[in-house]
Amino acid sequence: MIPLLSIEEFLAKAAPEKTNSKEQQKFLQAASTIIADVQEGGDQAVRSYIEKFDGKAPKTFLVSREERNAAWDLVDDEVIQSLQRAAENIRDFHRKQLNNSRMMQADGDVISGQLYRPIDRVGIYVPGGTAVYPSSVLMNAIPAVLAGVGEVNMATPVKDGEELAPILAVAADIAGVTNIYRVGGVQAVAALAYGTESIPKVDKIVGPGNAYVAAAKKLVYGDVGIDMIAGPSEVAIIADESANPIFVAADLIAQAEHDTIARAFLITTSQAFAEAVDQELVKQCQVLPRKEIATTSLQEKGASVVVETLATAVDVANRIAPEHLEIQVKDPLSYLSKVKHAGSVFLGHYTPEALGDYFAGPNHVLPTSGTARFSSGLSVDDFVKKTTYLYYTEEALREAGDDVVRIANQEQLEGHGLAVSKRLEEKR
Repeated sequence: MIPLLSIEEFLAKAAPEKTNSKEQQKFLQAASTIIADVQEGGDQAVRSYIEKFDGKAPKTFLVSREERNAAWDLVDDEVIQSLQRAAENIRDFHRKQLNNSRMMQADGDVISGQLYRPIDRVGIYVPGGTAVYPSSVLMNAIPAVLAGVGEVNMATPVKDGEELAPILAVAADIAGVTNIYRVGGVQAVAALAYGTESIPKVDKIVGPGNAYVAAAKKLVYGDVGIDMIAGPSEVAIIADESANPIFVAADLIAQAEHDTIARAFLITTSQAFAEAVDQELVKQCQVLPRKEIATTSLQEKGASVVVETLATAVDVANRIAPEHLEIQVKDPLSYLSKVKHAGSVFLGHYTPEALGDYFAGPNHVLPTSGTARFSSGLSVDDFVKKTTYLYYTEEALREAGDDVVRIANQEQLEGHGLAVSKRLEEKR
C-alpha cells in the first residue's frame, strides 16, 4: 500500500513539493478578487461570497452571548470535561513560554533593555466544512490569551446559515475567545485583515485553512501579521524492531486520513518491519470511515525506506524536516538531541502524534513542507511584540561618539554622524 523506496527515491518524494505556478496563480487571483471586493463592499461583499460558496448567509455574523451560553447545554458533559482538561494542559505548557520585559544593561550611564507587549487584537481562523475542530480553537486562542492579547476574535464558516456548532462555542469559551463570527474562506481573512461594518480589523491572523485561505493570508501579510502559510500535514516515523507495526500503521493512517495530499513517511531499520506495517495498513484501512482518502494519501504521497542504522534514520528525518516526527525505538530519548529539524517530536511507543493534536499541551499548529528548517510552531511568542529601549548619558555618548561617527562616515551617511557630533560639540 505504501511504496517502499530507496533512500534517494524516498528523499525525492519526501522533499517539499514545488508549488505549481499555474495552480498557485489560480488561488492567488481568486483570493485577490475577493479581498478587493471585501475592502470595497464590507459586510455586503462578505455576505455575497458566503451565499456563493456556503449557501444561505447567517442573519448576523456575530455569535451572540446567549447562543454561546446555550451551547453548553448541547454538548455532552464528558466531552466538555475532556476539552477542559486539554485546555489546562495547553495552558500549563504555554504559560512556561512567557517572557518578561527585562533590562539588559544598567550601569548608570547606559541603560538598555527589551519590552514585551501583547498584540492588541488577533483573529483566529478555524476551518469548517465537513468537520468541526475544537482543538484548533484551543491551540490558537489559549497562547494568545496567555500572552495578554486584548481581543481574540474567531472566524469559522457555517453551512446554509446554520447556527455555529455548539462544541466550537464551548471550546471558544474555554479558551477565552472574545468574539465569534460565522464567516469562513477568503472573505473571512479579508474581513479580519481590513475590517467591515460588523467585523473589526485585527493586527494578526493565525490558524490553518485550505489553499484559498492560505493564498489570502499570503496576500494580506504586511497589512496584518500572519503565523505561517501551512501546506499539507505530514508525519515521519522512525521505527526499529522494538516498535509495534500495529501502532505505527495506525499513526500513519491518522495522518493520511486528513486528506489525499497528506504525507506519511516510515523510516525503519528492518525490511521485515516495513512489510509488517504495510500489511497492517491494508487491514486497518479496510474498516476506516475515511478509507478512500487515507488509501489515496498513503499510495500517492506516502513512502517507506529501510536504512542501516538509527543514526542514518535521524539524518534522513532531518533532511525531510517534517511537521511531526515520531521516534518509536527502544531508547527514544537518546536520539532527541540528534534531531535538528522537526515541528514537534513524539518519543516512544505510547506517544502518538494524535496525543499532541488534542490534549498533551504542545501546540499542534506547526511548520510544514520542510519549513521546520527555519521556523517554529505556534507559541506565546507569536502574540507579543518585542520593543528595545536605550538610554545614554552625555558622558556615555562622549565615550562612544567617535566610533559612531567613523562608522556613519564609512557608510557615507554623514547626517548620522552629525546627529552625534553636534551633541558632542555642545558644552554642558
